Amino acid sequence: MKLTVLAGLASFVVLGSAYPIKGDVVNCRSGPGTSYDVKRTYKEGQDVKLTCQTPGEVINGVKLWDKTTDGCYVSDYYVKTGTSDYVVSKCGSSSGSCAAPRSNQATVDLISEFEGFRASVYTDPTGNPTVGYGHLCSNSKCSDVKYSIPLSKADGKKLLADDMRPKENCITKMTNDEVTLNLNQYGALVSWAFNMGCGAAEDSSLIKRLNKGESPNTVIADELPKWVHGGGEVLPGLVRRRNAEVALAKTATTAKALPVKC
Repeated sequence: MKLTVLAGLASFVVLGSAYPIKGDVVNCRSGPGTSYDVKRTYKEGQDVKLTCQTPGEVINGVKLWDKTTDGCYVSDYYVKTGTSDYVVSKCGSSSGSCAAPRSNQATVDLISEFEGFRASVYTDPTGNPTVGYGHLCSNSKCSDVKYSIPLSKADGKKLLADDMRPKENCITKMTNDEVTLNLNQYGALVSWAFNMGCGAAEDSSLIKRLNKGESPNTVIADELPKWVHGGGEVLPGLVRRRNAEVALAKTATTAKALPVKC
């Protein structure tokens, strides 16, 4: 199960995806905060499509605001996207030709090994319908999943690769153009962000050190082993995962990931 932290960075705009509103009557405003004018309202269960997301006024612990195709903003607290991370691009960011690299198969295999596989829908410890390699469904029947359920492991990995996309984007967005990573180093960081959340990654000393120009392998080997705690204790599963991520990062490859060539 992923240890998700509020906040995150972006994936790309998918205007075909719609998300239901939760809340009886939800205001959509001219900007990301309650001080902005109300432009329209949404009713509970109404589907909205998003063009971008941006930080704003914190609402019930959530700082992310969603800009809808109606041109107004609603707190992400009231939009059931299935995640606390970005699901579309950050407002004002570029997209398209600067797409984040896709992770290699070694990264998909690493994440799948630690997430564990369930072919049929089950309820995770936090009460969310889940299937495959930790995919959180939008409803109890997992109708958002485009593959047949029970899932095959092959389709489960395809679904996992889709779920990894927001983490690939946030690692790409939070590292500056001076950071050079090969696909294995990049994959190690994607796995880490997938496990710990983009918000935690963004505020980390690991990202700060990379952006200051330090050697990626040195930084990864120093910093990833620190991320092994849960509930105030060292968790053996996290120790194994961090070790596997460091080993992946140290595996030589000529395949480049970052910086992205736009």
